[in-house]
Amino acid sequence: MAREAELFMELMQSSESAAQRHIFFAEREVAKVPGLAKGTVKRDINCGAVVGAGTMGGGIAMNFANAGIPVKLLEMKQEFLDKGIALIRKNYENTAKKGRISMADVEKRMALIEPTLSYDDIKDVDIVIEAVFENMDVKKEVFKKLDSVCRPGAILATNTSTLDVDEIASVTGRPQDVIGMHFFSPANVMRLLENVRGAKTADDVIATVMSFSKRIGKIGAMVGVCDGFVGNRMLHQRTRESAFLVEEGASPEQVDKVLFDFGFPMGAFTMADMAGLDVGYKVREERRKAGKIEKRDSVWIDKIVEMGRHGQKTNAGVYRYEDGRTPIPDPVVKALIAECAKEAGIEQRAISDQEILERCLYPMVNEGAKILEEGIAARPLDIDIIWINGYGFPAYKGGPMFWADQIGLQNIVDAYARYAKQLGDHYWQPAPLLAKLAKEGKGFYDL
Repeated sequence: MAREAELFMELMQSSESAAQRHIFFAEREVAKVPGLAKGTVKRDINCGAVVGAGTMGGGIAMNFANAGIPVKLLEMKQEFLDKGIALIRKNYENTAKKGRISMADVEKRMALIEPTLSYDDIKDVDIVIEAVFENMDVKKEVFKKLDSVCRPGAILATNTSTLDVDEIASVTGRPQDVIGMHFFSPANVMRLLENVRGAKTADDVIATVMSFSKRIGKIGAMVGVCDGFVGNRMLHQRTRESAFLVEEGASPEQVDKVLFDFGFPMGAFTMADMAGLDVGYKVREERRKAGKIEKRDSVWIDKIVEMGRHGQKTNAGVYRYEDGRTPIPDPVVKALIAECAKEAGIEQRAISDQEILERCLYPMVNEGAKILEEGIAARPLDIDIIWINGYGFPAYKGGPMFWADQIGLQNIVDAYARYAKQLGDHYWQPAPLLAKLAKEGKGFYDL
C-alpha cells in the first residue's frame, strides 16, 4: 500500500496528470462563450435540414437522427440522394452489427431522415446546415436559395472548413441568422464542432448553436472568422512545414513516425491520404485563385494528385495501399520528390527527428498565439479543445497551447531564431504575443 501511494503521488504530479485535469475543466469551460449574456434566450430547434447528401452531409443528418430530431436531407439529383441514404443505412447497420444499437433503432433513426429534391420541402425547418462542395460560388448560390425559401428566424449554417462566413452571409438579407458549423469527418463520429460567429451573427443564434452542439453529442467551440478558422489555420502551418521537410530530405514515413510517436493517431501524410489528397488540392486551388500565394510553394503533392493518386480511395497517394488501408512507402513518390527538390534548387540532406518535431509543431503554437492576439479564439483552452477533439492532438499533452506552456515558450522563441538563420525569416518570425510572454517568463495560460 505504501508503494501504491508512492506511485499514485508520482502520477498525480506528472505532466500527463496536469494535462488530463486541464482538459477535464477546459471541456466544460469551452461551452461558455465569453461576452455572451448568461440568460440569452435560445431559439427552438424541433426539426432541421441538411443540404448535400455526400459523406459529410449524410454524417451531419445522422447527428440529428441520433438525437431524435427529424431532419430533411436535400440533394439536387435522385442518384446522389439514393447513394447518400444507402450510405447512412449502411453506417447504421454496421453499428447494429457491433451491438451498439438494435435493428429497431436503425429503422427508428432512418425514419427521422426524410430525403427530398425540393427546397420547398425545407421552408419550415428551424435550422439548415449546408454541406455542399467547398467552393465559394457554389455556397453563395445555396445561401441565396435558402434566404428566399426558409422561414424568418430559421438558422442558416454553413459547414465550410475554410471559407469566409461573412462573405457567405452577405448574399442573404439576414446575416444575423447565418453562422458556421464546421463538422469534422466522419461527422457522425467526430466529437468536435467548430462553430464560427460572423460579424453580424445574433447572440441568440450563437447561444442556440452552442446548446444544440451539446444536444447532438458534440463539443462545441466558438471561434471567429478568418482563413481556416482555428483548426485548419494551425494545420496549414504543419502541412506546409511537413511538405518542406520532405522536399529537403526527410521521407514522408519519417515525418509521420515523428508525429505518431509524439502521440497523434497518425502522421500528416497518412492523414492526408485518408482524407483524400484531391480535397487539399482543391483548397490550394481556391487559395491561389483568391491571391493567397505562398512565398515558397512546395509542388510535389500537387503533382502526385495530377498523376491520379488521390490517397486511400485510389489505393495510391503519398503512399500506396495494397489492402486499401496500410500505407506502404512508394519509390515512385520518392523519385518525384527528389526531382521536384532538384528543380527548386534544394539540396536534400539528412534531417533529425527533433527538427521534424519542432518544425511541425512550433509553427502551430505560433499561429495559435496570432489567433489569440486577433481574438479569433477567446482563450487558449478553445484552441486546445479544438485540436484534441478535431485533429488528434494527444490529450495527455493537454493541447498545443498547454503543451507549449509546459515545454517553455522561450524554447520555442529560441528555435525560431535558429530556423530563421538556417531557412530565412519569412516563416520564422515569432508572433508578438509569443515573444512577449516568453520575455516575461509567462505562458499562454497566464493571460
